[in-house]
Amino acid sequence: MSQPLRQAWERLSLYLPVVLMGLLALGTWWLVRNAPKPLAPAQGQEVRHEPDYYMRDFSVKSFDVTGRLHSEVRGTLARHYLDTDTLEIDQVRMRAVNAEGRITTATANRAVTNADGSEVQLFGNAVVTRESTARAGRQPLPRLEFRGEFLHAWVNDERVRSDRPVTLTRGTDTFTADSMDYDHLDQTLRLQGRVHGTLMPAPARR
Repeated sequence: MSQPLRQAWERLSLYLPVVLMGLLALGTWWLVRNAPKPLAPAQGQEVRHEPDYYMRDFSVKSFDVTGRLHSEVRGTLARHYLDTDTLEIDQVRMRAVNAEGRITTATANRAVTNADGSEVQLFGNAVVTRESTARAGRQPLPRLEFRGEFLHAWVNDERVRSDRPVTLTRGTDTFTADSMDYDHLDQTLRLQGRVHGTLMPAPARR
């Protein structure tokens, strides 16, 4: 990998996992916290992998102490499975706004999260986007987008993996790989398979 491409990856890795896992943690934690509690099965009764409750066309929002919208999770259908204590969401739509007003969104055909929202999987047309943000006296943060058919995030461990092709776009720069494994605690980003990067020159300052 060339030096400019390596430097671009290093810049990219500073933002993607933190943004992604922050969004997933906010959204799924509030969704699971506000979902109805399942009834415990009778003693000795076999628990089958079947939904014990549903939510249709739902929207769960969280607000900070000032009343400002913090995060929102939408879906057409959510199913809770008692045997695995997981929540499966169809046509999931997530949106989060941090203290600086930076907006991050995530969409997928389907999402599966564990009980406390610490492990989230996005399936089918998964897209995570952090919008461009202006910064006083500094260069604005460029728009950042992640696309793939599958994304697996461990929120507490600050780790994101995908064993399927991924596309990362930062501003006008684009990178593709057959798989990705990012560990924020170890500060490692591993790309495997066919790795390509396209770097566009920065616009000239006037």
